[in-house]
Amino acid sequence: MLQASSASIKMTWVETISMLLETQNNFLSGYLRSAARRHRGYSRRGNYRRSSAPWETDTTSMSILTRNGSETPEPVTATVTGCIPSWLQGTLLRNGPGLFSIGDSEYNHWFDGMALIHSFTFTNGEVTYRSRFLRSETFKRNMKAERIVVTEFGTLVYPDPCSSIWSRTLTHMRNLVPDFTDNNLVNIVRYGRDYYASSEVNYINQIDPVTLETVGRTNYRDHISLNLATAHPHYDDEGNTYNMGTAIMGFGRPKYIIFKVPADTSDEEKKKKPALRRVQLVGSIPVRSVLSPSYFHSFAMTQNYFVFVEQPFKLDIFKLATAYVRGVTLGSCLRYDKEDTTLFHVVDRRTGKAVSTRYYGDAFVVFHHVNAYEDGDHHVVLDLISYRNSNLYEMFYIRNLKLETSSFIEANKDFSPPVCQRYVLPLHAHTESPRGSNLVTLTDTTATAVVQEDGSVYCRPDALFEGLELPAINYNFNAKKYRYFYGSRVDWSPHPNKVTHTHTHTQTHVEWYQENCYPSEPVFVSPGATEEDDRVILSSVVSPDPSISPFLLVLDAKTFTEIARASVPASVHMDLHGHFIPAANAV
Repeated sequence: MLQASSASIKMTWVETISMLLETQNNFLSGYLRSAARRHRGYSRRGNYRRSSAPWETDTTSMSILTRNGSETPEPVTATVTGCIPSWLQGTLLRNGPGLFSIGDSEYNHWFDGMALIHSFTFTNGEVTYRSRFLRSETFKRNMKAERIVVTEFGTLVYPDPCSSIWSRTLTHMRNLVPDFTDNNLVNIVRYGRDYYASSEVNYINQIDPVTLETVGRTNYRDHISLNLATAHPHYDDEGNTYNMGTAIMGFGRPKYIIFKVPADTSDEEKKKKPALRRVQLVGSIPVRSVLSPSYFHSFAMTQNYFVFVEQPFKLDIFKLATAYVRGVTLGSCLRYDKEDTTLFHVVDRRTGKAVSTRYYGDAFVVFHHVNAYEDGDHHVVLDLISYRNSNLYEMFYIRNLKLETSSFIEANKDFSPPVCQRYVLPLHAHTESPRGSNLVTLTDTTATAVVQEDGSVYCRPDALFEGLELPAINYNFNAKKYRYFYGSRVDWSPHPNKVTHTHTHTQTHVEWYQENCYPSEPVFVSPGATEEDDRVILSSVVSPDPSISPFLLVLDAKTFTEIARASVPASVHMDLHGHFIPAANAV
């Protein structure tokens, strides 16, 4: 049932790279010899249930999700209805794709759009809004050429046939070795006291959190050996940042990297030195398969451990190395092996070493973790959002998102809905544990962890909720035992149409909903909170209905009732993730 260890592959990584480069050159030679080819919402309560038909009948168009956004570089004042709490002071930064065509060229995938960063600033009950496109090198090259000239996740770019042969050759060579785009459209992350637009590549772009201007680009590879890094780091109580990445190309075998950026790493005086200059390597995990490292979007952290899910959703290194000359996109280099297993790595935060027990589970795909914590002395509890296949990426192709909702539903009726699942990893497993025994002794979950004949532990989850993505918690309870999480309800499309408050113990939930509205990922803001669900939830909301202005929604986190909204007199786009900066830390 378990695949063979990658250690059995009789080939060094250097030999592998050499083989790939030789193959790549052969492809290139053949390619170059050939001819050029080429208003108001409401809340409702409910109980968790599995839905056999998670689609709702809504006939509105989804084209709002793919229209080009526009900048509002100077702050505009929003119209507030209700009452913004006096203690809510600071800035909510949001990031996501906002430009899907340049000149006559168009992107193929929603995750390809140029990053458009926007902010909502709260000052004494008032809200101001502004937005700017990230001035990445990719953005500047595209704007200068007045067309898309940099390959993205789902859009492959070939050189302009009208350009010189030397220019076309340079473009070909630039695309041979995957030096990824720096179009950081996924999230806003903090290193030290600096804020960066981030995606999953080796580049991040520092931004000014007040003006949203782009300060400059940083390459992870200049500071630590990795090619990819997540846009979902973790922060501890001291302000240190922990993140993970993948080292694919370089000396030695591919591995997953865990690193730390200290809280006091910012260059306070000149602000020219990147926060990453003081990055610290915490540990590394060897990949299971040399030519197929696992793709991962996030990871989990407890008080004493990191938890990394090595899922069977994999990056095909051979296809990546030859993607350009094969004429395939970077997205097509990902593949899901439903016959494989999932491997859970538990790494000690103090030593950087993985525990000796091997934890496995059935195949699934995960993008976002909800939380993880240690329950007692013997269990790590891991909550995540899982899918039974990788079809989610297919749904985000622009051709799909431009369909009318009824057509979209019909075309994607096999969509695998997201399920919040709870895994329990027993820390007290050892070589003498009785074979066939379930080591989970917690009474508040049906998750199991059964010892196999070879001493490994096979884990099966407890389902907490179906149809929720973009999870959020009160971050004061990150890495700790918790009761509540929030998320975006996805009933009939990959884009949310409700915001949900879920109780993990009772598996009950409350929803906020307004017809024809698309709320973004909820963000929990909790200064001075005394209880886990005290304070507010923030969500940016857009609508295809021209009579509904885009607005910033403010919900009471406990009751999930709307206490205020700030309607924005400007264009607002659908985004992905973001970061709230308290007023004291915003400058």
